[in-house]
Amino acid sequence: MKDRIMMPIWTIGVFIVVMNTTMFNVSMPSIIQDLDITADLGSWVISSYSIGYALSTVLFSRLTDIAPLRRLLAVGLTILGLSSLVGLFANGFEVLLAARILQSAGAGTMAGLGLVMVSRYIPAERRGRSIAMISSGSAMAFGLGPIIGGLVSEYIGWNGLFGITCLVIVLLPILLRLLPRETGRAKPNEKFDGVGAALTVVNATALLLAVTQLSYLWLAVSLVSIAFHVLWLRRGKSGSFINPELFRLKGYKYLMVIGLCLLMLNLGNLFLMPLALSTLFGKSALAVGLFIAPGAILSTLVSRFVGRWIDQYGNLRFLLLGQAVLGAAMLFFALTLDRSPYIVLIGYLFISPSFTASLSSLNNESTQLLPRNLVGSGMGFLQLVQFFGGSLSVAMCGLLLEHQKHVSMAQAFDRVYGVLGFIVLGSLAVTVGYLLFGGGTLRSGEQARKARTLAAAERN
Repeated sequence: MKDRIMMPIWTIGVFIVVMNTTMFNVSMPSIIQDLDITADLGSWVISSYSIGYALSTVLFSRLTDIAPLRRLLAVGLTILGLSSLVGLFANGFEVLLAARILQSAGAGTMAGLGLVMVSRYIPAERRGRSIAMISSGSAMAFGLGPIIGGLVSEYIGWNGLFGITCLVIVLLPILLRLLPRETGRAKPNEKFDGVGAALTVVNATALLLAVTQLSYLWLAVSLVSIAFHVLWLRRGKSGSFINPELFRLKGYKYLMVIGLCLLMLNLGNLFLMPLALSTLFGKSALAVGLFIAPGAILSTLVSRFVGRWIDQYGNLRFLLLGQAVLGAAMLFFALTLDRSPYIVLIGYLFISPSFTASLSSLNNESTQLLPRNLVGSGMGFLQLVQFFGGSLSVAMCGLLLEHQKHVSMAQAFDRVYGVLGFIVLGSLAVTVGYLLFGGGTLRSGEQARKARTLAAAERN
């Protein structure tokens, strides 16, 4: 595979899909007014896409073990493109919501298949830079999404946001031409675990609804469904949708927790920064985007170098360094956020590249840790855990701000950033635990690969 051509195009697709989660945030007032709906109903335009995106990501990742990448890519992007066309002409809430749910069903293609494609077709010595490129596409989308969403909504209308997502239809034939052809990957008697997939969907959906809606009913549903899922997994079959072998793999649980913490930090911060700029300094939606954009752009520019350094010096060095910088940035915000809006701009110049480096290192470490037969299920479940951490963080930050009305908004933001700082410290502690007990190493990328190859040969 010509990864020097494929990866920039794939990153554009990731950029479009991830930006689709942020563009609609700034358009919600217009949607609520135009469709004459309540704010609660309007929130489903955002949350339905978020929940569906998380679930389709793990679904597409798992399906790579039994179906060719090209076929999955064609199905996913076709669903995303056609549903975006429907959204272009939506003039009622029901049609709009249906379009967003269908979008989410196809959107997980880019995230779910991207890391599997990288681990399957790109040599380990170049894999870090490819994963860093994908992560930079996500970072750019988070930074530019509010700007693009605000401009399109103001001059075209919120329906125009669906036109941007329609661009994936243009990318599809290019990506299909570049991807290697595969035959079906299923073993002769292998079957898709439909029960496990359904339980995973119920687990994740109920948990997210319990957190976002603060519902004890959904919490009870999630706990019951998780209990059933645990019983299902105890059958011990390797073909389960969530493969039980993952949890017996040394080091995988550490990486799950680190990923959870990283996304809690990133999405929590992305939720807080616009609120701080708007509440403390009266900035408009467009101005908020302009303050956040430089950090996202810088992250994209340095991602190529970060990927090379990860390949050369190893994943864990940059995972530790990136989290240390993130922790320092949270402390910086907690102590100085209310002094100037430019504090946000300066802080995010450090946060965005550091998060890209940390997440790229984590994902690269995961692809090297996972055996080839577990890459699809392992990376899919890891991304689902990460996304849930982000959703949990957004709800947590909102609740913490809501329950601090007895203090000034500046103090409330300081305290919430202090909580995010403790999350970074916890993640650093787990990273050290991974180094000491989970099989992690500070050796260079090449040395780590040779050590893992030797260990695998000794086990066999």
